[in-house]
Amino acid sequence: MTEPRAPASFTPAAVPATVDEVSALEPWPDTVAWRPVSRSLITVELISRTVLVVVLLAGCVAGWILATHWAWPAAMAAIVVFAIWRSIVTVRAVKAWGYAERDNDLLVRHGLLVRRLSIVPYARMQFVDVTAGPLERAFRLATVQLHTASAASDAKIPGLPPDEAARLRDRLTALGEDRAEGL
Repeated sequence: MTEPRAPASFTPAAVPATVDEVSALEPWPDTVAWRPVSRSLITVELISRTVLVVVLLAGCVAGWILATHWAWPAAMAAIVVFAIWRSIVTVRAVKAWGYAERDNDLLVRHGLLVRRLSIVPYARMQFVDVTAGPLERAFRLATVQLHTASAASDAKIPGLPPDEAARLRDRLTALGEDRAEGL
């Protein structure tokens, strides 16, 4: 009796040589048209950070008034330095956000040091949220949140104009329903 052989499709020679190999370490695929988020998101993030820094500095000043110690001014200086550094990073981080709609899935990218690319198949989407806090509404922005069965695969796209967020929500919902019918 002869031993069964594996089908030819499992051998490396069966892979066509014309397939373009893409490294998983490449930051973002260049084969899609990336849509950026609104640059107004930078202002929203900087205002949020400023409010947090003011509250932290007020706490440090109150602590310094109650107990005069060299650590309070050092803490205030550290907060200011960290806030300045984080503000510079925020500008670049917002520019790194992007999304691309393809035939069967949605790509969401973000991150500078740790780059993240989320690929959400339309058929796996359970529902789509559109949210906008008071500061986002003041700058006419919204966030689209995609929910799937796996909590780890949820993706969000912040900093979208409300019209684009509504269009994306409606399109993703319709595509998700169409793709899920075959399951």
